[in-house]
Amino acid sequence: MRYDLVIFDNDGVLVDSEPISNRLLAGYLTELGHPTSYEDSLRDYMGGAMHRVHDLVLERTGRRLPADFDDVFHGRVFAAFERELEPVPGAVDVLEKLAADGVAYCVASSGSHERIRTGHRKTGLDRWFDDERIFSSQDVGRGKPAPDLFLHAAERMGVAPERCVVVEDSPLGVRAAVAAGMDVYGFTAMTPADRLAGATRLFGDMGELADLVLA
Repeated sequence: MRYDLVIFDNDGVLVDSEPISNRLLAGYLTELGHPTSYEDSLRDYMGGAMHRVHDLVLERTGRRLPADFDDVFHGRVFAAFERELEPVPGAVDVLEKLAADGVAYCVASSGSHERIRTGHRKTGLDRWFDDERIFSSQDVGRGKPAPDLFLHAAERMGVAPERCVVVEDSPLGVRAAVAAGMDVYGFTAMTPADRLAGATRLFGDMGELADLVLA
């Protein structure tokens, strides 16, 4: 099936940010008295919006995170992005091929608009994404695993859900895409394949993606 719209997740799919952000998140939660390993962070929070961190900590401990938690965390993340962030290997090649073939694409991320743009500027991906191609969980009422963000992106891009394919690397994102009635290709570079079992198909090298979606 040839798709009319490719919807990319951002973190871990376009920018190689998951190791950075989950390392910092685990460290900050631990500082605040909520012992969290890097592996815990990947399992519990990867692919989710910030409200998921607040919700799970409150549910598990009965304690709320500080009011400035998001600001402090994002300050640390953005500083680390400036030092370390790179595009996911193969992501630029995929975007070049989609653009050359005239296939519409966009990004729909649990991250804030500021986070998306900061990462894109640092990695040079901003040349591929103007404002009309960027969608954030800030734009909708519920983040992943709810389908709202992907449905919002498809509506704004003028494409029916069944003509979209989502590229995701988190279980939350796969669940959201399935709930939206979209095909979803699960990227297994960081996530074990069995955790993305609901995906339409799985792939482990971003360089493979263009051939898969343009077939």
